[in-house]
Amino acid sequence: MISILQGKKIVLGVTGGIAAYKAVELLRLLVTGGAQVQVVMTRSAQEFVTPLTFQALSGNPVHLGLFGPDADPLEHISLAQEVDALVVAPATANCIGKLAAGIGDDLLTTLILAATRPILICPAMNVRMYENPVVQENLERLRQRGLAVMPPDMGEMACGAYGSGRLPEPAAIVETLAGLLSPKDFQGYHLLVSAGPTHEDLDPVRFITNRSTGKMGYALARMARRRGAKVCLVSGPSSLAAPLGVERLMVRTALEMQQVLLERFPRTDALLMAAAVSDYRPASFAAGKIKRGSAEMMVNLTHNPDILESLGALRTRQVMVGFAAETDDIQAHAQQKLERKKLDMIVANDVSAPDSGFAVDTNQVTLLHRSGVVEALPLLSKDEVADAVLDRVATLLADVPK
Repeated sequence: MISILQGKKIVLGVTGGIAAYKAVELLRLLVTGGAQVQVVMTRSAQEFVTPLTFQALSGNPVHLGLFGPDADPLEHISLAQEVDALVVAPATANCIGKLAAGIGDDLLTTLILAATRPILICPAMNVRMYENPVVQENLERLRQRGLAVMPPDMGEMACGAYGSGRLPEPAAIVETLAGLLSPKDFQGYHLLVSAGPTHEDLDPVRFITNRSTGKMGYALARMARRRGAKVCLVSGPSSLAAPLGVERLMVRTALEMQQVLLERFPRTDALLMAAAVSDYRPASFAAGKIKRGSAEMMVNLTHNPDILESLGALRTRQVMVGFAAETDDIQAHAQQKLERKKLDMIVANDVSAPDSGFAVDTNQVTLLHRSGVVEALPLLSKDEVADAVLDRVATLLADVPK
């Protein structure tokens, strides 16, 4: 499946901190994502991890210095100009201070001074060092100059101290880098995304639900955030982690989801209703666990509200996109929902297919537009489906005011 990193040329700068070992995993993730990575190590970094490790994973020689028998005197220029992005992880207080002061006394700092591509700085150091006013001033200088600075994680340090200063997890760094490389066609827009199932309680132990895991909705939220949107994700019960930079509000039931969406909808520009909301809920809730009794038990169900229809009544300028998880007559059923709920677009898929729908990383969908256009997409990753849906939403948003 195509990744935003596919074919991208990345420089990974590694400086001399204990977190240098995490840069190995970061490199692996970048390479797995299809990036072509050149690693630049400072002299201090080589005290923590050997260059051979990075060479083996990247498939490229590691760049170590400005001078020496194997050094190219113009390497800092060529590397800086022939890449798509640069990331320094970990970035020590010493490296940050030199960059803030415009000092280029080794290959990495000289390269960054010559760079015209996006640069991501990932600080990692002791909490007292990170909180030092000088370090904070230096980081602010870098931000003002257009460099992206990723806040460190909170946690226990190698020295035993606790606080801010841990290098973020490699997957989070990759996600931040992907955001730097993505188009920002949703900058200034607010998107509201729903995801996951709902749990409709029968008693304190049991509930009615469906097989949704939230993967499609979470992909929509993640990709929209990459493209510059401010995203609110309203999620039913899901084991997925909140996408980086996305506001996530957790709910359980259809009624709870409706309440939150009604509150947020008036302030949004587009709604992507990917949640698999239960159509029914038990008509009554048993205060105690229902005990085993006769061979059969009747459960009375009552309708849950149609959340999309209730939101449509409040609609002023919002783009509205629905999702139709079907098992038969996919297009016909989706078309009926599109018309009945007065949507701009509906995304239909066959959830009975083994590689499409619930609990898998791929999806094969058909996009039905209010204009009558029907687009059948091939099997794609859910991130790719999300990007395709967002492409169409961007076109729709271009015709309405923010």
